[in-house]
Amino acid sequence: MSENSFTETTSTGWFSRIGNSIKGIIVGLIMVVIAFPVLFWNEGRAVKTRKDLTQGTKDFVHVASDKVDTANEGKLIHLTGTANSTDEITDETLNVKSKALVMKRTVEMYQWKESADTKTKKKLGGSEEKTTTYTYDKVWAEGRIDSGTFKKSSEYSNPSLPIQSASWTASPIFVGAFTLSPELVKKLQKFAPMEIDETTELPKKIDERKVNLENGMVYLAKKPTDPKLGDVRISYQVVLPTAVSIVSQQKGQSFEAHTGKSGTTINMLQVGEFTGEQMFEQAQASNKTMTWILRVVGFVLMFLGFSLMFKPLSVVADVLPIAGTIVGVGTGIVSFLLAAPLSLITISIAWIFYRPLIGIPMLLLAGVGIFFLIKKVAAYKKSKA
Repeated sequence: MSENSFTETTSTGWFSRIGNSIKGIIVGLIMVVIAFPVLFWNEGRAVKTRKDLTQGTKDFVHVASDKVDTANEGKLIHLTGTANSTDEITDETLNVKSKALVMKRTVEMYQWKESADTKTKKKLGGSEEKTTTYTYDKVWAEGRIDSGTFKKSSEYSNPSLPIQSASWTASPIFVGAFTLSPELVKKLQKFAPMEIDETTELPKKIDERKVNLENGMVYLAKKPTDPKLGDVRISYQVVLPTAVSIVSQQKGQSFEAHTGKSGTTINMLQVGEFTGEQMFEQAQASNKTMTWILRVVGFVLMFLGFSLMFKPLSVVADVLPIAGTIVGVGTGIVSFLLAAPLSLITISIAWIFYRPLIGIPMLLLAGVGIFFLIKKVAAYKKSKA
């Protein structure tokens, strides 16, 4: 074992495990209850978003970026152009300057990081033994890792940071004759690394620490190539003037979010040149992806909820570890067989509400699944009789 690691073993008795698993029934029930509205709401959100994006594809007007036409006031418009600014961004602490649209300072410290690896072993009689190995390594990490939460915080303590990460944004940012709204400026996230020029007049010291420039990065360290605990390195990333495509609602010489009839907000900016149709296609694809992510979240929430509700059965059977494992597998299968059709039914009901032509066949399919589940359970009980 490394001198920067140690192992801790804890044991939980059978009765304590049963008590904890019974408490878990309440948590599981809450998770199952929450899963239903999450699944139902997600289908409504998906349908409303799709409708508003489809309507937006029909309604938007393509405009040139070099002039503002007052006839388009309040309309959903699309334009392409180069985002730029006359402003110069300055990090006054280090005297680093850039003509970028956005500049981000990332501060990392060479510090302790705790990792934990836990192995669980069931014992005869129903008790459970957990063996956790804590390992401490020195790593470069942004900000300060809170060493107060470490198992051995007194031995592995991280010092304070003399400087924090920060970001600056040019103002105003123009695209032709238009000025980007604050909401659209936030969407400028295509960062590229920026090396600090050798001619930059950096301060000699920060917090009594010597400032060094090494490979385009700033170090608060005596020897950057041989870091010590508490050493700091600072790097920069920038968003340079670039071609952008925008779909938003015209407001004077700027933009504001457009709200569709179903309540969907349309306020898009993408780096690069895209047609309005391409931007709406990408938005539709993102909506589909989000819909499936939330479907999976709802299903997993329901599955884990049922698993917690059935957990006491496997814990009781853990008096003989192999029996508890078998029961655990069985309850996992039952949890899946309950969560899958119930999730499908919830989605189907939502689609009957929002899209009846698709929802009704889905509901019938879910009903067939539940029928076969009931039939299988009945056959299992009959074979045990």
